[in-house]
Amino acid sequence: MSALSLTLRGAEVLWPEGVGPGDLTVAGGRIGAGARGRVVDLTGFLVLPGLIDLHGDGFEHHLAPRRGALDDLAAGLVSAEAELAAHGITTAYLAQFLSWEGGMRGAGFAARMLMALDAVRDTVATDLRAQLRLEVSGFEDYPALAAMVARHGVGYVVFNDHLPHAALARGRHPPRLTGQALKAGRSPEAHLALLQGLHARMPEVPARLGPLAARLAAAGVRLGSHDDHGAADRAAAHALGARIAEFPESIAAAEAARAMGDAVVMGAPNIVRGGSHKGNADAREMVAMGLVDALASDYHVPSLARAAFCLVDEGIRDLPTAWALVSSGPARIMGLTDRGALVEGMRADLVVIAAATRRIEAVIAGGRVSYLAGEAAARFLG
Repeated sequence: MSALSLTLRGAEVLWPEGVGPGDLTVAGGRIGAGARGRVVDLTGFLVLPGLIDLHGDGFEHHLAPRRGALDDLAAGLVSAEAELAAHGITTAYLAQFLSWEGGMRGAGFAARMLMALDAVRDTVATDLRAQLRLEVSGFEDYPALAAMVARHGVGYVVFNDHLPHAALARGRHPPRLTGQALKAGRSPEAHLALLQGLHARMPEVPARLGPLAARLAAAGVRLGSHDDHGAADRAAAHALGARIAEFPESIAAAEAARAMGDAVVMGAPNIVRGGSHKGNADAREMVAMGLVDALASDYHVPSLARAAFCLVDEGIRDLPTAWALVSSGPARIMGLTDRGALVEGMRADLVVIAAATRRIEAVIAGGRVSYLAGEAAARFLG
């Protein structure tokens, strides 16, 4: 796909110094200077930096809309990219598990997904990347993860612990045991035995995970932790080199991250819902306290842009600082110095939003159109 050469005129643009009028040029895949190419009148629209999503697992629904219904993962990723583009996301980290849960979250599926991602990446406009989520109790997956990182150039790894420790410690059956077992292709009895064995080996995790984390960090991989319960969890993750706290479950964990200079990423659905669906810390409160560096779509792609506007409507942030949580903030966390703001020479990643309805009507990623609809489509197409 060839890059556009356009001058966008008449819109309110989110410049680094704030929202205001002015021509924005797209040329050669970059934000340019001076009028270039065809002029598009975007009076009545906002032009904002493209969204950068650091953690999204909504793509899973496109890969397996029903169990066994779709075997072509590349086709599923193309469909997922279309959804991402329609909601303004120009850079997306697809959060793929390596977990004892098996099925779509097992190491075998992760290898297939990464191969499909390599095949699709250059055929779509959205910059698709992978985040690998490692269940820390699954020692058998450590070598596979290291190999995938090296083979596919994965730049972001997050450490998870989703074992139901409370139930296992009391000798009880964990919730949703049968459903998890069926998804993994195991009997409930075999699945329970697996969980009990993983729970018993948890004291070995620090000694085993430390060398892997050090190896990944030395290779330039950014490391994060997922669902830190409190300050102690965040301190342990920090000691491993995990400088990103994904979805900390308490204000204490987020405050600990801030005190150590670590980045905090919260889920956009938490903002849109007005609270966590699991009863964890309220992301709106954490944003108001200045504890959040970025928002991520998590399980619901449309929430990312909506969350920024929710923060504006609630008076928690103005538009520039709210939008920074989905653009320049994520870019800074991942060291993406070429995107996240509408600055000359940076990637032409931008979103065109109808000011009256806040509907996303055009998205340009790397200077290429990834989504076009409504009145904006009529104006772009002339």
